[in-house]
Amino acid sequence: MEMVSDMGTIISAMISGDVWAIRQALRADAAYALGAITVTVAGYGMMMLYRAVPVFERQLERTVMVGSYLAIAYIIFSGVIERFVFNDQEPWSTTIPPFLFMIMAWFGASYNVRLRTHLSFNEFRMNMPRAAQYMCLWLDAVLWFVFAVIVFVTTARQTALVADNFAIVMGTDNVMQWWFLTAAPIAFVLLVTRVFQNLSDDIRAWRNNEPLIKQAVIGGDT
Repeated sequence: MEMVSDMGTIISAMISGDVWAIRQALRADAAYALGAITVTVAGYGMMMLYRAVPVFERQLERTVMVGSYLAIAYIIFSGVIERFVFNDQEPWSTTIPPFLFMIMAWFGASYNVRLRTHLSFNEFRMNMPRAAQYMCLWLDAVLWFVFAVIVFVTTARQTALVADNFAIVMGTDNVMQWWFLTAAPIAFVLLVTRVFQNLSDDIRAWRNNEPLIKQAVIGGDT
């Protein structure tokens, strides 16, 4: 009952919008249980959205990754020109790119889970019995889900912390750090969506006696 009560406290704090209350509420262990429920519901909802609007599935993560990369490149390039040509430089030109890089990496993790280009040991698994392959794919799904829940909760706590402390990006006057950190929980909800998609494909392949392990291609299509 205590966990249910703590989960209720977290939900109430979220609804109130009080950052200090959110920060305190998220310190409870119940945040992990609520986080698991949240990413499950949100991940399943996003999977249904992807099925209804395929362009989101193909372009959402890629758009964020490419947009972040181009923004980093522009900021660094213009910063070099300003420094060595005009002897001037924006003070935030060295602090915002790391945040953009983190966003690119977070959404890239989700994208590559779908492509199965992370450490999947496909060459080894292709030589395993079919049942063992299926078990490995389920193990992948469970591990990715647990990892996503942990990151979702811990990054949500960190976001609440910097928001409560009014932490700004160094070199700026009013750009808040939590604006960038919020992307982490969102990205890992999308990662869970990709886990559900992969698991759905694996179950269908198992039932239809189709190949379970396929060669992953970095930069391939989803």
